[in-house]
Amino acid sequence: MPTKRKNSFFDRFSNAATKFTGSSPAFLIATAIVLIWAITGPIFDYSETWQLVINTGTTIITFLMVFLIQKAQNKDSKAIQLKLNELIASHKEASNRMVDIEYLSEAELDQFHKFYQKIADLAEKENDIHHSHSIDAAKKNHSSKLKSKP
Repeated sequence: MPTKRKNSFFDRFSNAATKFTGSSPAFLIATAIVLIWAITGPIFDYSETWQLVINTGTTIITFLMVFLIQKAQNKDSKAIQLKLNELIASHKEASNRMVDIEYLSEAELDQFHKFYQKIADLAEKENDIHHSHSIDAAKKNHSSKLKSKP
């Protein structure tokens, strides 16, 4: 259960807004607004002003929602990274080099990807989906397995 923390007004607002906008009532309200707008078309003779109302409204809401969604994604991403870092740090056989790799350059991440690709290639040769390797032990482990086979 999450503990109660004192958050800034913006954090409280964005959390509540994100929770609400992703809900069924929010979808129903948005649908109702569009239906009311469509029904009022004949009343306003489908005028340019009538069209401008929905265009302006949806543009403003979309503009604001982009920032709200990005804030929520950033928060979720950071929380997931911290949870993964905790798992890595708590496992004695895990490589601590993996902690905070999200801050590495694309080229550095590609280098890690190459290491894991080699591990995947070695594991593919084993025909055992329940076995895994660390980066440092992969080649040694694979070689010793090959030597021990008749």
